Amino acid sequence: IEERVKIEEQLKLSVKEKNVMLKEIHHRVKNNMQIISSLLHLQSRHITDERSLQAFQVSQDRIRSMALIHEKLYRSSDFSSIDFSEYVQDLINNLHQPEFDNVKISIDVQDVVMDINKAIPCGLIINELVTNAFKHAFPDGREGKIEITMNIHEQKSILLIVSDNGIGIPEEVDFRATKSLGLQLVTGLVRQLQGNIDVERSTGTKFTIIF
Repeated sequence: IEERVKIEEQLKLSVKEKNVMLKEIHHRVKNNMQIISSLLHLQSRHITDERSLQAFQVSQDRIRSMALIHEKLYRSSDFSSIDFSEYVQDLINNLHQPEFDNVKISIDVQDVVMDINKAIPCGLIINELVTNAFKHAFPDGREGKIEITMNIHEQKSILLIVSDNGIGIPEEVDFRATKSLGLQLVTGLVRQLQGNIDVERSTGTKFTIIF
């Protein structure tokens, strides 16, 4: 019995040490990404070309979306999965700028928990689609709405819908073959998640992703 108790204590100590190590790893990754984001911000202050400046800002947003995953994992109880409802809200708060006050955001994420292998690509997908809607769906300051919906779908897959009531993507544009880096990234990340993506253009733009 004493030997069994000793083994159990050793196992508990081992688990505790691994949890401490995982927590430290997520903390360091988050801090390193924040440093990279800060460096990009400092560099962007010396850029006068508008397109180059936007590219730097978009890169910062992408890095922040990944850093936020590691921050959530660092603060979680098991260091392996995160509550996506809280994550999406924080992500949108980071993306929303004063110049987008004309656009309302609706978020409905129900009981979705993800590990890091799905959370990072999914977070980047939401980042790209929302950023794209902010930039292109509501020209000349027109008012509008972006909706983000996520829930557990059939056979435990995840359904993600990002839609807006803006001007929509032109019918002649094939989002799977576009030159837009953001949409190229989205289609690549959906493949990484072994999922499917579809777009509707009847009233604005609606991306439906299942993975």
